[in-house]
Amino acid sequence: MTQEAAIEQCRALIGDSLGWGDAAFWTNEDFDTLSESIFDKTGVRLSVSTLKRIWGKVKYDSSPNMGTLNALARYAGFESWRAAMSAASADGGKSLAPAGAEGAVPNSQPPTINHPAQSQPAASTTTPQPAPTTPPQPAPRRRRPTAPIIIATIALVALLSLLSARLIRPDKTTAPLRFEAHRTSDNLPNSVVFDYDATSFSPHSVIIQQSWDDHRREPVNPAGTQHTSIYYSPGYFRAKLIVDGEIKRQTDVFIPSGGWKGIIQREPLPVYLSPDEVKQDSGYMGISAATLKEKTGSGIFSGVWVDFANVREFPGITGDHFTLETTVRNISTVEECLCRKVQIILVGKLSAIIIPLCDKGCISDIGLYFGSGGFSGKDHDLSAFGCDFSQWQQIKCTEADHHFEIQLNGHTIFVKDKVGSIGDIMGVRVAFEGTGLVKDLHLQGHGENINVLAQ
Repeated sequence: MTQEAAIEQCRALIGDSLGWGDAAFWTNEDFDTLSESIFDKTGVRLSVSTLKRIWGKVKYDSSPNMGTLNALARYAGFESWRAAMSAASADGGKSLAPAGAEGAVPNSQPPTINHPAQSQPAASTTTPQPAPTTPPQPAPRRRRPTAPIIIATIALVALLSLLSARLIRPDKTTAPLRFEAHRTSDNLPNSVVFDYDATSFSPHSVIIQQSWDDHRREPVNPAGTQHTSIYYSPGYFRAKLIVDGEIKRQTDVFIPSGGWKGIIQREPLPVYLSPDEVKQDSGYMGISAATLKEKTGSGIFSGVWVDFANVREFPGITGDHFTLETTVRNISTVEECLCRKVQIILVGKLSAIIIPLCDKGCISDIGLYFGSGGFSGKDHDLSAFGCDFSQWQQIKCTEADHHFEIQLNGHTIFVKDKVGSIGDIMGVRVAFEGTGLVKDLHLQGHGENINVLAQ
C-alpha cells in the first residue's frame, strides 16, 4: 500500500471516530479542536495548517515528516506509522483497522456498510421462454425486463427505509453542537457563563474543562444548556466540551488581570495581594518574607508559589517575532525555601512559553516549555538554568523566523529552530516559589517596545 493510501485510511478512521460528518465541511475551529485532541492523546502537537494539508484543505508538494505520520497513526489507534503500514500491507489495502493497539481512539474502526443492492440476493436476468400457442408460428413475444424492475424496486425500498430511519433518528454526525463562553466581569475573580448543547449525541456524561489543566473539570447536566465557572487567576484559556470522554468542541476564554496582579496560589482558594503589598520600597515588584509569612501563617515557603501577572492584549506583538527581557531574583533563603524556583511565562493565544530558573542543585525538578514542545529536568540536562540567587538574574528570550533562543546573564543557554508560534501575546507572568523581586520587564516586537513593569 502507498503512503498516501495509508494516510487516507487513517483519515477515514479518525473521521469516523470523531463523528463530525464530511471533512469537506470542517471549519478552522474543527481542525483546532482536532489538534488539541491529538496533543492530549499522543503528546505531539500537529498544527492546524499541517492537519489541513493532511486532509487536503491546503495543497502541499512534500510528504508529511515521520513525526507527523507517527502521531497520526497513534491517534488512529496504532503503535506507530510502521505498524499502520504493516497492517495495511497485510490486509492488501482493503482496510486499516488496528487490532488491539494501545491508545486507540474509541470506536475508531468504521463499520462496513453495504449498498442496498449488495445486501439483497441477485435477481435472475432471464425469464422462461413462453410455450408455443395456436395458431402455429406466431410472432415472437417480447420479454419483460423483470430483473431491472426487481432491482430498482429493492433500491427504492431501501432508500425509503433509510430516509424514514433518519427522520425518526436524526444523524448525530450532522446535528448541531454548541459550546460558547462569555465572562461576566473585567475584574478578578471572574465568572464565565458557558452556553452548551450536546443533546444531539444523547450523551451519558458531559464535562466542561476550564483550561489545559485536566484537573479543572466540572461535570454538567448532559441535557442542560448552561453552566458557570469561576476563574480566580487571569489568563488566556481554552475551555473544552468533553462528551462521553471525547473532546468535541473548544472555546477561548480571556480573563484579563487589570494591570499587575499579585496572587498567592493556594488550595482551595488563592490569596490576592494589594498594590501596596506588591510594590516594594525599592520600586521593584515582588513580595517580602514578612508579607508571605503573614498571609500563609508559615515561615517555610517550599511549594508556596506567588504569581505576578499582567494579562492583557499587547497589540503588534506576536509569538513569532518578539523579545522579552527581565531581571529577577528569588530572595528566599535556603532555610525558607529549598529550591527557590522562578518561572517567567509568556502567554499566547495558542500556547505559552515557560522559562524556569532555580537553585543549581534543583535542576532535576524543573521543566522548560517553548510552546510546541518542552523538556523535563528528569531526562534532560537543564543545568544551564541553575542560578546563584545572591545575584540578580538577567533573562532574555527571543523568537524570530522560527528561531527561539534564551540567554541568561548574557550567555546563550538554549537554542531551538523551527519552533511554532504561540499566537498573539496576551500576557506576561513571573512566578516565585517563596519570595522574589522583579527589577524590570520589557517586551518588544514589530517596532513596539513596552515597559510592562510600569503598566
